[in-house]
Amino acid sequence: MVSGRFCQYFRNKVLFLFLPEFRKYPLTNMGRIFEKRKHKMFARFDKMAKAFTRIGKDIAIAVKQGGPNPDNNPRLRMAIQNAKGVNMPKDRVEAAIKRASSKEEKDFQEIVYEGYAPHGVPVLVECATDNPTRTVANVRLHFSKNGGSMGNSGSVMFMFERRGVFRFDALKLNLDEVELDLIDAGAEDIVREEDDIVVYTRFTEFGHMQKFLESKGWEPKSSELQYVPTTTKELSEAQQDEVMECISALEEDDDVQNVFHNLA
Repeated sequence: MVSGRFCQYFRNKVLFLFLPEFRKYPLTNMGRIFEKRKHKMFARFDKMAKAFTRIGKDIAIAVKQGGPNPDNNPRLRMAIQNAKGVNMPKDRVEAAIKRASSKEEKDFQEIVYEGYAPHGVPVLVECATDNPTRTVANVRLHFSKNGGSMGNSGSVMFMFERRGVFRFDALKLNLDEVELDLIDAGAEDIVREEDDIVVYTRFTEFGHMQKFLESKGWEPKSSELQYVPTTTKELSEAQQDEVMECISALEEDDDVQNVFHNLA
């Protein structure tokens, strides 16, 4: 029989060898360090797994709609680019394309549900599902269990605007040199964030901007259509926590691709 102490040592040894962030700690302290940091580490892994699942569905939908050749399928090119942005392994991307090309692969329906989080915060829930009956029941349950409520079609959609959103690494794009070119290509707003430069376009200009960036060889970290709120809502810190609990529950659902809200 293998002792519990040996199992603990083996786990720590694996972490020491394969996770660089733990190598600076002595093996004797690994158990204590691991316990302190495991929640944050596992949360990062969960977020990465969710991103891979979401992009895998994006690839499947793109292939079903436009075929497996990215040269002739702009939506697939966008999904592949987004996969690179989250460091999705190339073999997983290729496997997703091959799987989606199969006649046996299930079809995903794209559906947007509307509702309210606590304190009247409007929410749009973007889903990709092979079973809408299951998905609508789950979304309704997430709302009701977390102080929100499901809305009817059109109940909150008018509070959002469909826009193209291109996110660049601020270190790889010299905004002073390319800002005018981006505006000429259809950029409505350009926002500098701490590590990123975010370019917003109208819905109708999304494809034009995508072609322009490809012609210049400027690769964004991500490019997608989002629902951007026309106004934002200010809440206290405690109220924000309640809203984010509802948002997090929705985001963790396997059928949910994106959740949009107007919380400031």
